[in-house]
Amino acid sequence: MFEIRSLHSSITKKLSFLTTQPATLLRDGFISVCKKSLPPRRKFIEMTVCIIGWSHGNFGRQPEESIESLLNAVATDALIDAGIDASDVDGGYVGMLNVGFSRQDFPSPLLLQANEGLRFKPFTRVENACASGSAALYAGMNFIKAGEGRIALVAGVEKMSDVPTEQAGENLLCCSYRPEEAMTKGGFAGIFAGIAERYFQTYGDKSASLARIAAKNHANAMENPFAQMRKDLGFEFCNTVSEKNPYVIKPLRRTDCAPISDGAAAIVLADIKTAMSMRKAVALRATQQVTDFMPLSRRNPIRFEGASMAWSRALQSAQISLKELSLVEVHDCFTIAELISYEAMGLVPPGEGARAIDEGWVLKDGRLPINPSGGLKAKGHPIGATGISMHALAAMQVTGTAGGMQIPDANLAGVFNMGGSAVANYVSILEPLRA
Repeated sequence: MFEIRSLHSSITKKLSFLTTQPATLLRDGFISVCKKSLPPRRKFIEMTVCIIGWSHGNFGRQPEESIESLLNAVATDALIDAGIDASDVDGGYVGMLNVGFSRQDFPSPLLLQANEGLRFKPFTRVENACASGSAALYAGMNFIKAGEGRIALVAGVEKMSDVPTEQAGENLLCCSYRPEEAMTKGGFAGIFAGIAERYFQTYGDKSASLARIAAKNHANAMENPFAQMRKDLGFEFCNTVSEKNPYVIKPLRRTDCAPISDGAAAIVLADIKTAMSMRKAVALRATQQVTDFMPLSRRNPIRFEGASMAWSRALQSAQISLKELSLVEVHDCFTIAELISYEAMGLVPPGEGARAIDEGWVLKDGRLPINPSGGLKAKGHPIGATGISMHALAAMQVTGTAGGMQIPDANLAGVFNMGGSAVANYVSILEPLRA
């Protein structure tokens, strides 16, 4: 009887230990109740998943390419970059939205076309609107954390240019709440035009600030060899409504909107032990996903509260402040999205996003460079590939391999990728462990 009571007391204490831990600790790390908890740094290292290789294809209208050819190219090159064979891969994920863009669906088995060494491994397609790429990356990370494998190949792809522009806009409305938003004029651009209009009504007309964001991102894309629009348009062009820069739907001009794109990117992930034996290792120091209400009617559309929550949790998990980041790649599907993202991450208070761009804080030589790649606005936005692209570009930055995009001495990079109108929100913090 004494032994049973002692065992009951021991179990109760261990369960009490578990229930008193912060939610982030329970979610992000394995806690052993049979031994003392690990010191913070050791625990972080043991639970870390790392990026050990990547490949980024060109973005743009590519009529000669297919979903298969785009995926095969980046999968092959990512394995080479990681310095591993296809036989070393334990499984993987592919992010793709599709919703009518491509007649070829079911993309995950297409990875096997790149290398027969991938045959008989588990591969799964992941979709979470415009954050499908990050969703695939997080699925690969969780695959490794769950002990299902040591190495995962994750890729993102989209082929959008096979349909007319009007059809593309209609397709993207699938990422909105159709019962209330399906009839929005201008398609998905109309959703963000409505957000911009409400922001202007609340805080004043910020059209000039949006033009500065567009001009910044086009200038940055000049140094991005993968970018769709490598043309420095300048502030005056972006700020002036003209035949070449008309309103798509007021108040958003053509230069306020990311282009329709084809493209793919791929990343190889590994557990920490495997990663530290490789040529390079970039730790996913913090990863947070937050989902908000889909209907705009159920939330304040100009606050991006889900994104703000994801940022707060990621910074807390990484045990850093925003000012410690060297750069951030954010989801600027429309310039108003980047403006509100400044506020969501805590760079400025709500309503003061214009200050960050107007005063140069977010330029490449500013206090926190935003989108040194040119962002979705100029780099391009092939939906399923975007989240993988953002993480690959951030990994390049912290390993000093970003070429003309490079931010000097970058050692911590942030990524914010969202699906829908700030519905699916993903924030990652990347840190180099081996470069």
